[in-house]
Amino acid sequence: MNPRYPIHDLLTGFPRNIYPSFLDRLKIIFAVMDEKYQAAADYYGFNCKGCEDNCCFTRFYHYTLLEYLYILEGLNTLDGEKRSEIKCKALDVCRETDRADAEGVPVRLMCPLCVDSVCLLYAYRPMICRLHGIPHELQRPGEGLVQASGCDAFTRQFRGKQHFKFDRTPFYLEMAGLEKELREAVDMPVKIKMTVAQMIKHTVIDDDQGGVRVQGSGVRCQVSGFRENKGKENGER
Repeated sequence: MNPRYPIHDLLTGFPRNIYPSFLDRLKIIFAVMDEKYQAAADYYGFNCKGCEDNCCFTRFYHYTLLEYLYILEGLNTLDGEKRSEIKCKALDVCRETDRADAEGVPVRLMCPLCVDSVCLLYAYRPMICRLHGIPHELQRPGEGLVQASGCDAFTRQFRGKQHFKFDRTPFYLEMAGLEKELREAVDMPVKIKMTVAQMIKHTVIDDDQGGVRVQGSGVRCQVSGFRENKGKENGER
C-alpha cells in the first residue's frame, strides 16, 4: 500500500450506501460554518473577490475522508467532459508540484477546480477553503487558546480594526467526531494528507455493482498550460 495515498486501496469496493448519511451531516456542519464565517466577514467588510493573492494558489492539505468523499460527490455533478478536463489539470498540478519539490524550489499553482477565479465545486469545497482569510481562535489540546491573524490581504485592509470573535474550535471538534465515526464504519485507521489536486488525481467513481472503485490515470490529456503564481513562495498549509 502506498503510505502517501493509502485511500486507493482502502476504498476499492467500498459500498456506496454507507457514506451518504455522513455527508448529509457534513453538509449541516458546513452550513453553520459558512454562516459564522459570513457573519465575521460582514463585520469586517471582507470580500475575497478580485484578491491578487488568491488563496487558490496555496498548497492546502486536507486530512479527512469526509472532505475527500464530498469532493467526489461534487465531481459527480459535472459532465464527463468537464471531469476529464479537471483531472488533466490535476495531473499537471501534481506533476509540477512533485518536480518543484524534487528540485527544492517554491511553486504556487492554481487549484484545478478554479476556472476564471471561480471554484467549479464551490459548494463542495473543503473546510480550510471555507475558513481561510479571517482572524480566528482555536483551542488546541494541550496548548490552550491559539489566536491567528487573517491572510495577508485581510491584514492590509483591516489592520487595527476591533477584533471579531471567530472561534474555529466547535467546527474542528464536530468534524473530528464525524470523521472518527466514518473511519470506524469503513475500518480505515490510516491517516490522509492530500491536496485537492491529489484527491482528483486519484478519483473514485461508481461501479456497476453499486460500490466504488479507483479510477486509473488513463485519461488522455493534451499538454496544457496551467496558471502559476511566482510572486510568492509556496505557502504550504
